[in-house]
Amino acid sequence: MKAIVHVALKSGVLDPQGKAVADTLGRMGFGEVQGARIGKVIELDLEGVAEADAEARVKEMCEKLLANTVIESYRIELSS
Repeated sequence: MKAIVHVALKSGVLDPQGKAVADTLGRMGFGEVQGARIGKVIELDLEGVAEADAEARVKEMCEKLLANTVIESYRIELSS
């Protein structure tokens, strides 16, 4: 089973990397870009966990290590 975790800064949290990307794209001629937010995608290969338990286990991983829940939110996708 595979779990994909999407981690992003919560709205209202400053994103200097996203601002730098948006500003640079504007200078490169992509004026339609008015803002950018940078996040991360984490792919986990899971083995030996029941499908019914997988989301709870991955959520626990996010809460303990993969996301800083003070400033970041996350979304989990599971696939077989």
